[in-house]
Amino acid sequence: MLHIYRTTARSKRALIGYGHIRQILVPPTGRQQRSPLCWPIRHCSANVRTFDTMLSTRRAEARKSILVQVSSERSYNELYHYCSQFGTIQSSHHYRVDGDGDGDCHYILLEFGSSAEADAAMQSGVFSTERPGVRARSIFLWFRTGPKPKLIAQEEPNRSLALIDGTQPIQEAELNGLLTAAESIDDQVTILHRVTKLNDLGKRLRFLAVRQLESSLQGMFPQAVAHPFGSSVNGYGRMGCDLDVIMDLDSRSGEPPDRNSRLVYHTKATNPNERTQVQRQLESIGDVLQLFLPGVNSVRRILKARVPIVKYHHEHLDLEIDLTMNNTAGVYMSELLYLFGQLDARVRPLTFCVRRWAQSVGLTNQTPGYWITNFSLTMLVMYFLQQLARPVLPSINRLIQLSASCPPQSSAPVTRFVEGETEWAYTFLKNPSIYGSFRSENEATLEQLLVQFFEFYSQFDFSQRAISLNLGSTILKPDHSPMYIVNPLETVLNVSKNVNLEETELFRMQVRNAVWLLEAHGKETGAPTEPWGLVSLFGPKQQERITPQMFFTKRLLNVKDIFDEVPADAPTQYRNPAVKSQVAAIQRATKAELHKLGAGGGGGSSNRTGGVEPRTSSPMEGTGVKLKRNTKRR
Repeated sequence: MLHIYRTTARSKRALIGYGHIRQILVPPTGRQQRSPLCWPIRHCSANVRTFDTMLSTRRAEARKSILVQVSSERSYNELYHYCSQFGTIQSSHHYRVDGDGDGDCHYILLEFGSSAEADAAMQSGVFSTERPGVRARSIFLWFRTGPKPKLIAQEEPNRSLALIDGTQPIQEAELNGLLTAAESIDDQVTILHRVTKLNDLGKRLRFLAVRQLESSLQGMFPQAVAHPFGSSVNGYGRMGCDLDVIMDLDSRSGEPPDRNSRLVYHTKATNPNERTQVQRQLESIGDVLQLFLPGVNSVRRILKARVPIVKYHHEHLDLEIDLTMNNTAGVYMSELLYLFGQLDARVRPLTFCVRRWAQSVGLTNQTPGYWITNFSLTMLVMYFLQQLARPVLPSINRLIQLSASCPPQSSAPVTRFVEGETEWAYTFLKNPSIYGSFRSENEATLEQLLVQFFEFYSQFDFSQRAISLNLGSTILKPDHSPMYIVNPLETVLNVSKNVNLEETELFRMQVRNAVWLLEAHGKETGAPTEPWGLVSLFGPKQQERITPQMFFTKRLLNVKDIFDEVPADAPTQYRNPAVKSQVAAIQRATKAELHKLGAGGGGGSSNRTGGVEPRTSSPMEGTGVKLKRNTKRR
């Protein structure tokens, strides 16, 4: 009998006490086993250094893994003993996906010792006769009920679950509790980064999706390679982020052919318009995804966009995936951001904090529009770290110089694709020596860098200057875009071209407000129970979106109030002494001017009572013209 493995029982995560703060700040070394209480410690299991090493390590993990749907995490012991017959299980991770009403779906990711052992486990699977469908073999399986176990004590698995419910992001109340219990804003930024960044299981699941894409097309295109890019691989991804993939149907197209071979493949003629060809290929791939790949649903083809993409949802991975083709710049940009994050340990925590702040105040939005994107915010953080008196990051031109002076330590070829204007980026990014070529002399803490970031952009001249990460300085704006950030790889493009004037002014207002919040809500200034630091910066009061129109709908001070006499029993209260002195000076200067005008002017003939006789119609001096009452005087 077959069972649909869903359950309504949710595993409740134990709340983390304040004693775990130090454990979060100091992650464990080595591949130590972690209990569910230690789940906020998110770190990569692979000891990686370069971008290519990270990608190859993650691909190898996916090649040795299968994903099995189970009834709950309690099925792990039985699943472990069953799958141990195919090989050694190196690691296992549990997570769940929210159901539509029939309960939650539970999954366990198993990593074997080799790809051959994972293939043996996958090949042992069978197709269901009670649930007919397209008979496509894949790494996505489900564990059906077997015979009743014998009444004997079953041995415990050699390896316990590394994570239970491992894909659920931290709740807002729990995050605020951790941030409030921190000792300083510096610790708050570090905690925020470590408990919200994409964890090891999240990266594994994303590379399973990459493997599924490649294996589905490699039967017809043996050299097809899916290149993940964006936040999933550049080190700045948070829990629940989307996966961006570039599909290259022939990864060896740039290699010269063998001149000695006399056999040449017949090929299909392509459309002379490259854009039309990409659109037709993506449309066909979208059909393959929708009709044949297990777990893929909600396929949307957005082919008329500037960069044609196919969007779909993977129900087993609970993941949104964007698929495109021939967009090599996305891969190089991801590698550049990964390089920046590896050059200094403060880059990623600071970027996470700025992104979280922008989300809390309404600067960013998940849907495309005229607001600032996370990518533009990341560019702003990188430039800020470049322009400091003691730079935390070097400019891109400086990196190219350092790469030229540091020859590669190994001459092993790297399987990558080079095309067009991005070839110069490939030249220095593929050099492993670049990762150790720069060390910053800046010793500022994360708290100091965060405050300086807000202060810097509160005074930045967006109306005249453009930001260039290649030079590490500003240049005159090439056009009238409200915000101009030069694309590091394609320098003729503006990264923030979509941002309008209102959003640019809103950004400047919010950075000024952030400076005031950090100064006014320090840990020493408030009560122990009051929000402070990042909690006040991300608090619910900041969720209300501020717009520039708010500052023009009502005057902060009427001009008439400056000159009116204030009764002695009700004096005007000023919070800022400087404003009080300025208003008093304006009153004195204005009264002096009025007194001079009254003493020096003699407009009309005065009568004995000191009044001025009204003129109805009198001839002007030297002329015979009469001036009427309603005549406008210039």
